[in-house]
Amino acid sequence: MRTLDGARVVVTGAGGTIGRALSVALRDAGAQVVGLDRTVPPDAPVPILTCDLTDEAAVRDAVRAALDRLGGLDLLVNNAGVGGPAPAELPPDATVRRQLEVNLIAAWSTTAAAIPALEEARGRVVFIASRMAVLPLPLAAAYGVSKRAVVAYADALRLEVGTHVGVSVVYPSMIASPIHDSTAAAGLSLDGVSRYEPVEGVVRAVVRAATVRRPPANLATTGRGRLELAIARHLPGVARWMVNRTVARRLAAGSFDRADLAAGLRRRAGR
Repeated sequence: MRTLDGARVVVTGAGGTIGRALSVALRDAGAQVVGLDRTVPPDAPVPILTCDLTDEAAVRDAVRAALDRLGGLDLLVNNAGVGGPAPAELPPDATVRRQLEVNLIAAWSTTAAAIPALEEARGRVVFIASRMAVLPLPLAAAYGVSKRAVVAYADALRLEVGTHVGVSVVYPSMIASPIHDSTAAAGLSLDGVSRYEPVEGVVRAVVRAATVRRPPANLATTGRGRLELAIARHLPGVARWMVNRTVARRLAAGSFDRADLAAGLRRRAGR
């Protein structure tokens, strides 16, 4: 096992629910943590550098500033992410494009800026993806697409730098946070379709990815998560049946009756 004591860490999205929990846990384990985020909460538990992660030049400058402050880099956690309503049958709008920019392109830009320092330190990079990367859900296509693309990026990165930099992906389910607010406001809440889980599972998975001798490629955050990942990968037909059955039940219960964006889904279900 490696140790986090004295490790130099950058966490993106450090001001949010998961980012804050990660920053506190890593700091308490002895790491030096610097966060990157668009805004800095007044009670931030670690130093946070303001940065629009969708601006590549700003990302390069912020990563350079973080490295100067830390004196190098042992661990990058790409945690920043946004959600929003996005039915796959509708054209991509600004909500879709922002999710792709923040969830995928920003993680790519941040990683590229950090790779030289990570390679020098034989460090590690961890991506916070989602179970939706392998178990897609309706009405949230942009989020699932962006997170599946993050996994593909991590797989390609591992092939290129894996001899010198550990590359891991963590797959949480729903975490209670403001990321779901816009989807709920549109009447497309996935409550009852996906299950909430505690943020502590994400923290444990990231710590494990950072400290075990051989960095795992993929980590679930709960026992149920491990089962769902296995079903999605090895029994895709069963996975589709599970999602279709759950969505049919939510439709029958009227969960999406007031959502204009779910009109097509309701019509095909005879509602």
